[in-house]
Amino acid sequence: MTFQITSERGLPKRLGAIPRKRGVLFAVTSHNADRIELCLFDETGTKEVQRLALPGEADGVRYGFVPDLKPGARYGLRAHGPFDPAKRHRFDPSKLLVDPYAVRLDRPFVYHPSLVAPPERRLDTAPFVPRAIVTDLSRDAAPLPSARPGFVYELHVRGFSQRHPAVPDPIRGTLAALAEPVCLDHIRALGVDTIELMPVAAWVDERHLTELGLTNAWGYNPVTHMALDPRLAPGGPADMRRLVDACHERGIRVLLDVVFNHSGEGPAEGPTLCYRGLDNALYYRHGEDGSLVNDTGTGNTFACDRPAVIRLVVDALRHYVETMGIDGFRYDLAPVLGRSDEGYSPDAPLLEAIAKDPLLRDRIHVAESWDIGPGGYQVGNFPPPFYEWQDRFRDDVRKFWRGDADAVRDLATRLAGSEDIFGGNGRRPSAGVNMIAPHDGFALADLAAYDHKHNLANGEKNRDGHGENYSWNNGVEGPTTDLAILEARHRDIRALFSTLFVSRGSLMIVAGDEIGRSQGGNNNAYCQDNETLWLDWQNADGDLARFVASLARLRREHPALSADRFLTGGIVEGGEVEDVVWLTEAGSPMTEAEWHDPARRFLGMSVYAPRRASEEESERALVYLNAGREPVAATLPSPRAGHAFQLFLRSDRPEASPEHPDIGDVVTVDGRSVVILIEHRTASGRRP
Repeated sequence: MTFQITSERGLPKRLGAIPRKRGVLFAVTSHNADRIELCLFDETGTKEVQRLALPGEADGVRYGFVPDLKPGARYGLRAHGPFDPAKRHRFDPSKLLVDPYAVRLDRPFVYHPSLVAPPERRLDTAPFVPRAIVTDLSRDAAPLPSARPGFVYELHVRGFSQRHPAVPDPIRGTLAALAEPVCLDHIRALGVDTIELMPVAAWVDERHLTELGLTNAWGYNPVTHMALDPRLAPGGPADMRRLVDACHERGIRVLLDVVFNHSGEGPAEGPTLCYRGLDNALYYRHGEDGSLVNDTGTGNTFACDRPAVIRLVVDALRHYVETMGIDGFRYDLAPVLGRSDEGYSPDAPLLEAIAKDPLLRDRIHVAESWDIGPGGYQVGNFPPPFYEWQDRFRDDVRKFWRGDADAVRDLATRLAGSEDIFGGNGRRPSAGVNMIAPHDGFALADLAAYDHKHNLANGEKNRDGHGENYSWNNGVEGPTTDLAILEARHRDIRALFSTLFVSRGSLMIVAGDEIGRSQGGNNNAYCQDNETLWLDWQNADGDLARFVASLARLRREHPALSADRFLTGGIVEGGEVEDVVWLTEAGSPMTEAEWHDPARRFLGMSVYAPRRASEEESERALVYLNAGREPVAATLPSPRAGHAFQLFLRSDRPEASPEHPDIGDVVTVDGRSVVILIEHRTASGRRP
């Protein structure tokens, strides 16, 4: 069938391929192309059967309407114009381009040398480029009501289920696998509030990885930002919607990790797949000499202050909310979103557009507040409604448990909610997402098993990944059969988890850390699509998972451990005593000299939460953290009249206090452990 194209229907409100009753509207932004062609393929996507120049042009958008075309049609784009890199133009009609607004692709992206061939070679790249599929999507999905992130579970889709024995083989490693009850029941049992999926948008492998025989396993190299990668979602958007619906039925929110700071086209010598071919000068930021700005370390950087890019990002976010019910987003290298040629600003147009959009403003937005560009460290400087990853919490907690000198003061600041970072603009501790081991670094178990990174398998001679990890190995580097060392490592892991769950703020762990996952000391496993990254469910540490679940339950049930207010040492409104008293082992408040004692490895905190309308009385908790090797006899402060302290958790012996016994004047805090006690009203006591 031969198709015609017309511009008589005018400029459409939405970009991309928009099905209508009598055909399909197409629209794409390119300010500098001479001509944009729509390329139609046969039903298998193998043969290009027709090219139609988009006849309409308005406000930098090229558009047209193809009567009688139907959903399911496969298509691509070609752009004609000057190839003049000195003027930032790289048009080449021999390169088939994917629509940046594509919502479904018929195959994954693959790297091939023809994608970087100069235009004079006229190598048609169609055999190596996915076709977009015209897809009619309903826009009636509903996210859960607005809420704070709470307890976040960062999850790598493929790695989570690839080795799960209870997941059917054909769907392992996909969104469909994650929607299996056995997977979601595990997550629900942990007490997780929010799943954060690592990138699911269609990505391409970097050239150097293909040369090394490796692949990009993490997916932080996307090309199209609205189309799910077919390897994760062979059923397209419907796969994600089914997963989100299943999560919502369990009361779990779903965030997507989105990468709007760059595209997988990489540096100037990288492949031409989409934006570079459509309008290189428009989509990417360039220096005065015409070279690509590299604030991301990936070779290119989106110009997120330009209206066309702002529209692309906002439309992509809205697409996920409207069609799949996504509850929010985590933004990779987020300072790029707020940067112009003059630098980063919290009032940047894209950040403002997200905050003011009626559909997006009440979603959860989490920024990774750093990149390698000028002024790239912006933790604490993102405006509401953004939450932010907390790298200072990560490092300061690790330093304390490693036994660094002068670590106690910083630990207390982090446990209290990091008011030094998030205390402005009316923000609360939940603005900071506390974590100890995010995806880009050591697995949590490896923090206590490796002094150094072991990244040789990545093919970069161990040069990649963080050099300073604030880790320790408990006497042997890596695997060991020494039972004493293994027990010491298990104790450290539980102490790290416990520290996270008694901190003020939002919390995040990485999927698998609760079952003892290890990456063999690799702290940059982005290219390890193998057992290094895949969770080992056969050898899962079920006891550790139950311990993490008990921490989540303890935090959820006791506001003294989780109230969303900074701990300042003052008496809060409605309260009777200080919200926190930092304690020595003698039970006395910390003195200035003790705060500055470089040998101090012990810290106690008495945390108080005033009565709320839904509670019978105010509450106090005691938390003791002992990073030393020897036990400490900690004298408890006096309980309130008619009250006593109950032992709720010993991280070194999690099975030791199932009945929550009352504790007298002293509690022994063993080395390398955390103890949590909750004050309760005794049977003979009176309400305060």
